[in-house]
This record gives sequence, structure tokens and C-alpha cells, in this order.
Amino acid sequence: MAQANPSGVNRYHPALVALHWALAILLTMSLIGGMAILDGIPNDSPDKIGALFGHMIAGSLIAILITVRLIVRFRTSKPPEPDSGSAFLNRIARPVHLLAYALVFGMVGTGMAMSVMAGLPAIVFFGSGDPLPATFDDLPTRAAHTFIAFTLIGFIAVHLAAVTMHEMRGTELLRRMWFGDRAT
Repeated sequence: MAQANPSGVNRYHPALVALHWALAILLTMSLIGGMAILDGIPNDSPDKIGALFGHMIAGSLIAILITVRLIVRFRTSKPPEPDSGSAFLNRIARPVHLLAYALVFGMVGTGMAMSVMAGLPAIVFFGSGDPLPATFDDLPTRAAHTFIAFTLIGFIAVHLAAVTMHEMRGTELLRRMWFGDRAT
């Protein structure tokens, strides 16, 4: 059952919309870049520094944007939650969205920790001349970073399936997360 609309808005704030789509692009690029490109370049290759530079900049930008997105999310009026047609799915929607934030923060946090442990800021950003470690696999946060990456990919797949289900039910979910007049 659709909820009443005390906020008087039918779309999310334009800043939230912009942040949502910017993060979608950055997260996709970072996941693909990390798994399909970065992992395939040996640490002794000169190309590795450039790939790490891009990945670390993207990760830092994601950290900033997800923090701003969280602040905007809680400080702006929102449209009522759409009805999925299932009381259970309606009930878990908010915790699942919070899980998305936790996964992204976990991904960024483990990446930053791994970077610091490997001495990457000095090597990648400041050209210290030190070689990269032979491998990152022995760093304690490497396994967590990889696990979160696969979990995030699964979460994104479920998110896309849920959006598709909502669109098929006519809840206009994509319209809510796009630009336009917010008034109901």
C-alpha cells in the first residue's frame, strides 16, 4: 500500500539525484578498474602506478561524494517509499539502503587502509621512487577489500533487479531518482 505524502514532494532533491548517478558511474568504473584492469597489471610494471593513481583518486572522490550524499539524504525532504507489493520487502527497504552505504564506506575504508599499509600515497602521489610491494595480497585489508567488492557487485545486481521490479509494478521509481519538478 502506498504511503501518504506529508513531504509534498514526488522526487528526490536534485543534489541527491546528481550524487546518486555520479556515484553509480564512479563505483562501476572503480569496480571494473580494480578487478579487470588493476589486478591484471603486475606490480613491477610501470603502468601500475598510473592505474593506482586513477583508482585511488576515484576512491577518494567516492568517499567524499558518499559522505555528502548521506548528509543530503538526511537533510532533504523525500518522496514516500514506494510499495513493492510485499510487506516484507517494504520493511527491509530502509535497512538494505543503509547496507549500501556501509558497503561503500567499507570498500573505501579498506582501500585507504591498504594504500597506507603499502606506502602508496608517497609512491603514487609524491613520486618517492620507492618500488611498489611485490604483492598486495599479504596486507590484512586486501581480503576484506576483495570480499566487499564482490558483495557490492551482488548488491548492485539486486538493486537493479529491484528497480526493474518497481518499474514493472508502475511505481515510477526511476522518475523519482531523476531531475524535474519535485512538487506533488
